[in-house]
Amino acid sequence: MARVPYRSAEELPEEHRELLSRPINLFRGLANSPEAFSRFHALGEWIRWDCELDPRLRELVILQVGYLTHSSYEFSHHIEIGRKFGVTDEDVHGLIDLAAGRPTHFTDEEQDLLEATTRLTEETAVPDDLWNRLAERMSPARLVDFVVVAAFYSMVVRVLATLQIDVEPDYAQYLDKFPLRSPV
Repeated sequence: MARVPYRSAEELPEEHRELLSRPINLFRGLANSPEAFSRFHALGEWIRWDCELDPRLRELVILQVGYLTHSSYEFSHHIEIGRKFGVTDEDVHGLIDLAAGRPTHFTDEEQDLLEATTRLTEETAVPDDLWNRLAERMSPARLVDFVVVAAFYSMVVRVLATLQIDVEPDYAQYLDKFPLRSPV
């Protein structure tokens, strides 16, 4: 059960009501602080529609953050969102296999990006050798966008966990199909 009330659009000041046009529990919880929610939402929308990272790779990065941090909310939501941007069931299974140290179908470039996501999520930084491999394939803008995406979703999973935001019933099916690993 969430630690904050889930707000409705009608409870918000007029200038913030459109933020709940997609009334998912995360947004409804963040709506307790409309100004913070407004800024959070703006960055999230930029990530989804305007960052330079390939949309499928972006979603793989977000899914990797959700999986590594055991965030049932983030992981389940971005399985559905990722499908709209080319993420397949094979990709989701690949993320699970990668985290378990098993072989995957991912290309070297994808594996490097996912390893960088792991390092950024678990260690807060990407080591030089891995960064240099990414820099051989990605522009500086894409590199910065990658770091912003991974760091933003590292924040999102902490917001979700601390506010104890509930997974909506429609998303539970993804957790049945793709179970999260148990926290160590």
